Amino acid sequence: MEASPSIGRLHVLTDFHLQQRYSHAALARLVIRGGADTIQFRQKTGGLHNLLVEARKVQAVCRDTSVPLIVDDHLPIAQAVGAAGVHLGQEDFPIAAARDVLGPEVLIGASANTRAQAEAAYEAGADYIGYGPIYPTTSKAYIKSVQGPQGLADVCEALPLPVIAIGGITHGRVRPVLEAGAYGVAVLSAICTAADPERATARFRAAIDGALLQEA
Repeated sequence: MEASPSIGRLHVLTDFHLQQRYSHAALARLVIRGGADTIQFRQKTGGLHNLLVEARKVQAVCRDTSVPLIVDDHLPIAQAVGAAGVHLGQEDFPIAAARDVLGPEVLIGASANTRAQAEAAYEAGADYIGYGPIYPTTSKAYIKSVQGPQGLADVCEALPLPVIAIGGITHGRVRPVLEAGAYGVAVLSAICTAADPERATARFRAAIDGALLQEA
């Protein structure tokens, strides 16, 4: 699936819940050095003022390195910091309404756990789908929600837009998800909780580049 250059292959979600060694901005700096081509600012708790302060710091890192920033959940924060995009869950701001607010140039990603959700997001105007969890993961503990590579393949075949696989993705699972049709992967704990996030990112980058080279 071809995609806008703004939709990277390796999305790294920053975190200050599973780890507290690094700030969001420090993590962004490390993983960009390791080869991340999209940063997703993800913080589920805290007031809007704190979120805005942290997101601005991450945006400064992304701007300096020409890497797009996508803000998870919070459309006003994405607007306020001038992010490249926003990623919306099933219970977040409706995609069509978000498009009305943000205009055509801002990326809108949508989380989906079923083919029906993914198709609805496409119809509503999403630019890409974050689909998963593909594998079991600590952040998505409900085992029946796990889609597996075949569920991923079904969605990738059905939709004419990029699908980013998420959930339990390790560098060893990159090739299977790309072979299933995913445009790229989104990673949280395997990078943010690693002893060396920059090195962990580099392993993902090498796995992606190796898989794409084999496809060429």
